[in-house]
Amino acid sequence: MLDHGAPPHNGGPAAPHSSGEGMRLMRRKPVERLVAEGGHGEGGTLRRSLGLWQLTMISIGATLGTGIFVVLGEAVPKAGPAVTLSFVIAGLTALFSALSYAELAGTIPVSGSSYSYAYATMGELIAWVCGWCLMLEYGVSVAAVAVGWGEYLNELLDGTIGVTLPAALSAPPGDGGVFNAPALIVVMLAMAFLLGGARESARANTVMVLVKIGALVLFCAIGVQGFRSGNYENFMPLGMAGVSAAGATLFFSYIGFDAASTAGEEAKNAQRDLPRAILLSLAIITALYVLVAAVAVGAKPWRQFTDSEATLAQIMREVTGQSFWGTLLAFCAVIAIASVVLTVLYGQTRILFAMSRDGLVPKVFARVSPRTGTPRANTLIVSLFCGVLAAAVPLGQLADATSIGTLFAFALVNVAVVVLRRSRPDMPRSFRVPLSPLLPALGFGFCLWMMGSLSTVTWIVFGVWMAVGLVFYFLYGYRRSRLAAPAPSEAK
Repeated sequence: MLDHGAPPHNGGPAAPHSSGEGMRLMRRKPVERLVAEGGHGEGGTLRRSLGLWQLTMISIGATLGTGIFVVLGEAVPKAGPAVTLSFVIAGLTALFSALSYAELAGTIPVSGSSYSYAYATMGELIAWVCGWCLMLEYGVSVAAVAVGWGEYLNELLDGTIGVTLPAALSAPPGDGGVFNAPALIVVMLAMAFLLGGARESARANTVMVLVKIGALVLFCAIGVQGFRSGNYENFMPLGMAGVSAAGATLFFSYIGFDAASTAGEEAKNAQRDLPRAILLSLAIITALYVLVAAVAVGAKPWRQFTDSEATLAQIMREVTGQSFWGTLLAFCAVIAIASVVLTVLYGQTRILFAMSRDGLVPKVFARVSPRTGTPRANTLIVSLFCGVLAAAVPLGQLADATSIGTLFAFALVNVAVVVLRRSRPDMPRSFRVPLSPLLPALGFGFCLWMMGSLSTVTWIVFGVWMAVGLVFYFLYGYRRSRLAAPAPSEAK
């Protein structure tokens, strides 16, 4: 176990106060101080109520459903039947980063996830960049997934009562609509759960995760009946470039496996359970993704896939010739995608909580309700922002923007684990990345490779996002950082 109150010793992280502008940008926050501040907010503390089961369900809840229920229809036209290979490549990229996340989550069990890891190893400016990318990963992906929820809600309404919401109220501008009301509604529902407390939200998420796993198993059992080996004859029609492009898009479907790391300050035994939850959830997710993708392509020629977000429900109807099974899957998907919104929204609020406690974003995000032990104002602000974004921006643009932000943050985590190994080799670690630094280097390289597969437009959006973030940092966070002035004690 870490000695939370011990000051950093020789060979440890740099002192937080340095002369010179350049050195101030590189000021690092000691690991001991990060851990000692865990759970403490403005006016209250977070409650430690989550065990291994709940943490694993949080990661699965934040991940499973995003790619299969929502993005599969966009990825298949890019790679053809080789979309299964795209899932494997995206999964490997996630695995290398997951190993690094597991080590750092067990060593620095706090809510900030990769933002906090970067703060302890690479300095404040890099930490800010990482945190800004996490806002893109978590906040924007909430909106993206909420858009897909509206598609499945329409499928469910059509199959049960024979009506659908008008396009003006179920699609954002640019996709033939005016305002995506269902997307806003699901974000507001998730907000209501989160305001009730972490333990209550975790219970609701567990039920929803079990429903979504059951739905995917049901799809495989029925979809395999329509399997045609001829659909795999031209396995890689668009070459490796298509596989890579689809893999970059499908990486969006792995976003969230790191969600357990944002619960570090609400876990009962964070150092033991966080690494286990991250790796266990990724193993379950990858197996289900590859299986469902293989059945989907086998049951439907790849050229007939469209960019509809309700692809699996359509395949169920086509295979059985009945609307019942597609309607049932749509019902399960409505619940499944709601759990993604719930858990990813949870992760975003906890990351902002950590950044606010460090002074890099306004204090309102670190206020904790003494009654519920949750950052209520934080949850309200983030939910409203994500809800409006979901109602106004098309899914495809959101998914690709989220992928590039995530890949950049994951790349930094792979660097951080190597840096901490070198700067604090004696620090107790509940999990260690095998074959380090080789596997972290592979993780870093895979992230850069997949970032290079994204479109020019996505890179432009990312560049603008980062520029805005740096302006905010230098105008606000740089001077208000708690490391900018001496702290009364390291364990304050």
